[in-house]
Amino acid sequence: MDEPVVRARDLRMRYGRAEVLRGVDLDVAAGEVVALLGPNGAGKTTTIEILEGFRPRSSGDVRVLGEDPGTGGNAWRARLGIVLQNWRDHPRWGARQLLAHAASLYDRPRDPDELLAVMGLTGQAGQAVSRLSGGQRRRLDVALGIVGRPELLFLDEPTTGFDPQARREFHELVERLARDEGMSVLLTTHDLAEAERLADRIAILVGGELMACGTPASLAATARSASEVRWLEGGEPRRERTSDPSRLAFELHRRFGGPVPGLEVRRASLEDTYLGLVAAGRDGRDARDDGRETFEESGRAA
Repeated sequence: MDEPVVRARDLRMRYGRAEVLRGVDLDVAAGEVVALLGPNGAGKTTTIEILEGFRPRSSGDVRVLGEDPGTGGNAWRARLGIVLQNWRDHPRWGARQLLAHAASLYDRPRDPDELLAVMGLTGQAGQAVSRLSGGQRRRLDVALGIVGRPELLFLDEPTTGFDPQARREFHELVERLARDEGMSVLLTTHDLAEAERLADRIAILVGGELMACGTPASLAATARSASEVRWLEGGEPRRERTSDPSRLAFELHRRFGGPVPGLEVRRASLEDTYLGLVAAGRDGRDARDDGRETFEESGRAA
């Protein structure tokens, strides 16, 4: 099998006593789009920055495009496209001027004017970067990230500030890049709908640990296993969780000999699965932290 373009094993990151990443294992295959989800403080940006070579890791084995990102040189970096959460450079340059300058640094860049058109920025080509709106600046950031035709594109919250039309056009662009050019994409997002649309696989990071990783369909199947059926019986509300709500509804209908009073079937969503994993991850982290503090206190007392 071909080597993954991203391969991380037991990735760990500590800041003093705080462990931000706790043994993360993650792969991204060639031409695959992987979405990294998690609440604020989960370690998503730290993970991305380590993979990009911007931040040294505490421990673990990491390979990106076959190299250790901690020692990757300029030739390796030229194979990456990076869109940071916040990037405020060259505020006085015009949008096209900045994009053309970036294009000049690559051997086979995209045409700046075509890229401006794709991003809906043709009308802002001569406008200073500092005068672009937040959404326009974000689209320019994405254009800068793909102008060099990267093999692997990192997108950290890429659609922040996009209006619905710009968001849809961006999604279509990412799909074309992965489908037609075989570009691999690793993106972080808080938008579950965005992850479901774009990602071949979704990885959920909570408290520095990877709680789940799978296709949107497999994670949705996990969600469906927690469906809930509600009804009224003897004037009292009843409820039951089941992996087969249709069968339970049929059994209730047969038992009642007709319509079931107050029957309601609530099928769990991917959002429910995500929120459940977040809650479970936080509970586990709190338990570990409480245990560590108790151990440290007993050690000091001894």
